[in-house]
Amino acid sequence: MSAAEHHSNLVPWQLIAKERRARVKPIPLLPDGQLDQDAYRDLLSSKTKLVALTHASNVLGTVPPVAEMTALAHRYGARVLVDGAQAVSHFPVDVSELDADFYAFSGHKVFAPTGIGVLFGKREVLEAMPPWQGGGNMIDSVSFEETTYAPLPHRLEAGTGHIAGVAGLRAALRYLGGLDREAATAHEEQLTQYAMGALATVPGLRLIGTAPGKIGVLTFLMDGADPMALAGMLDQQGIAVRAGHHCAQPALAAYGVTSAVRASLALYNTVQDVDALVAALQGAAASCNG
Repeated sequence: MSAAEHHSNLVPWQLIAKERRARVKPIPLLPDGQLDQDAYRDLLSSKTKLVALTHASNVLGTVPPVAEMTALAHRYGARVLVDGAQAVSHFPVDVSELDADFYAFSGHKVFAPTGIGVLFGKREVLEAMPPWQGGGNMIDSVSFEETTYAPLPHRLEAGTGHIAGVAGLRAALRYLGGLDREAATAHEEQLTQYAMGALATVPGLRLIGTAPGKIGVLTFLMDGADPMALAGMLDQQGIAVRAGHHCAQPALAAYGVTSAVRASLALYNTVQDVDALVAALQGAAASCNG
């Protein structure tokens, strides 16, 4: 897996690796936040069972060449899981084109309620998987002598589903599907480029992650300013950012830091939003240097 992964696409594999006596191998990052493709090729072997990749980093904004990396993993017989939580709201995704074996994302990243999400899997892979959890709604018939299981997807969905969450997720996906996604993506790309240029004018500000084609994730540090304090100052001016390790400590560690501020852009943001952020940061820089 890559060094850019969210903890949710790292910690579960560490737990399984310990249980199965497997090894977790990180794909290193290049200085601009891209995944080191030469190192990735060297890490793959016939022993590789799973490649877990982010489709878009929640800290760096990097969008790896997932389709190409998936094709290479398949040459070695490995399965590929893609964490699309940060991707699906920023650009259209075609799982058939990616050819990944699994693709997962969280509902709250596409403007749906929390506690609901999606796991796509290739049918032949899911058919080969035994139930991972027992309970109601995943059975065909039950007796003390034998239990048989329901067909997909019910066999892998034990218990009563999150009905309200599913309704909310459906509404959110319908909303996204009703938009001109290509135009929305182009708007975000233009806004991201504008924001990166504008942030470069702030004295003492260091942007982390500058890979080409990145999504609108702007993670930064400012000389003389604690990230948590800086986030609090921005909050007082009505600017919503996040500060901390962003559940991606290995990604920050690659840049020698443990905490940073992150501003995230979405299809509803504007140039005026970016200008307000930059103006506030310039004021903060003046205070730090004063």
